[in-house]
Amino acid sequence: MGWFKKVTTSKRLFLTLFGIVLIGMIFSAVYVFSAVYSHDFAFSWNLSPYVAPPSSPNQTLDSTSLRVGDGKPKSIWVAPAPGSKMPPLETFRLTKEMVQERVKDNVIITTFGNYAFMDFILTWVKRLTDLGVENLLVGAMDIELLEALYRKGVPVFDMGSHMSEIDVGWGSPTFHKIGREKVILIDSMLPFGFELLMCDSDMVWLKNPLPYLARYPEADILTSTDQVTPTVTDERLDNWQEVGGAYNIGMFHWRPTDSAKRLAKEWKEMLLADENVWDQAGFNDLLHKQLGPPVDDESGLVYAYDGTLKLGLLPASIFCSGHTYFIQAMYQQLRLKPYAVHTTFQIGSEGKRHRLREAMVFYDPPEYYDSPGVFIYFITF
Repeated sequence: MGWFKKVTTSKRLFLTLFGIVLIGMIFSAVYVFSAVYSHDFAFSWNLSPYVAPPSSPNQTLDSTSLRVGDGKPKSIWVAPAPGSKMPPLETFRLTKEMVQERVKDNVIITTFGNYAFMDFILTWVKRLTDLGVENLLVGAMDIELLEALYRKGVPVFDMGSHMSEIDVGWGSPTFHKIGREKVILIDSMLPFGFELLMCDSDMVWLKNPLPYLARYPEADILTSTDQVTPTVTDERLDNWQEVGGAYNIGMFHWRPTDSAKRLAKEWKEMLLADENVWDQAGFNDLLHKQLGPPVDDESGLVYAYDGTLKLGLLPASIFCSGHTYFIQAMYQQLRLKPYAVHTTFQIGSEGKRHRLREAMVFYDPPEYYDSPGVFIYFITF
């Protein structure tokens, strides 16, 4: 009879464990189902401890109040009235007056791209506006993106690039053309007299960067890098003598100084003269024409380029690459809060999207979560 009692006891234990698991899964399924079909969850952006509460992009008004260059205040996410006509293309031409309407504390933040990167650009804009930062402009490299952003209430200008709407892929000839467009844009905007925080569209802001950049008013350029080992353990600039990774042009801050303007002009001329020069490699070559001595003993700035330009290297632990953020989590190891992540070291656009979704910092519209089916869980023993 002993064996019978053991079997009975085992069966009861199995049924008890099975019941606990089943109840837990039912509750989980109910929670997931209700969350997925909740509009508030589907459009929620408060997914990271470093992000402020979301803004509401649901208002509309007449299209004329969103026209760039009309001298009126511009509100982001305030879309033109449904069915309204698109303003003339020349309305979106980049001018000093257009930028002046968006600057704050003399700073403008800019990204650019084509229609294939629409979701990245919306993510970029939404993260900034959720952080309370609205002094931004987006450059459209094709008409499809220009109209799409305009109709969502995103401040946009025409780069006149006539770029293809498809994803051209890293390293392709069209990819290098995009790089040249960036340099041309920097060279065009610096003479306006505003500070320029230039970003690639495949990076995301996690914390307002402007107070950090303002700590270094003497810097002509502050740039991110591909450094994968920390040279500092706090928020100071990386030690320029220890940085071996390339200076990365996915996020860098320019002040409209004479030395920065000279660099932008020479950089542009270098790229236009030789289509085989990669924009980032050209930037590194120019800055390394002279590197050193340090500007002073405290700031971490260094003289570079022609010996007059003051350069600072943003710490890779908090102005993160894809490697230091997704793989190393360097900011966690150092107990720091990151300002940004640039999806470098990732495989293709789909890999970048996956990484950002995995980190819960990518914008997907409500319909992305609105699966028409029902989630069903199966247990096998």
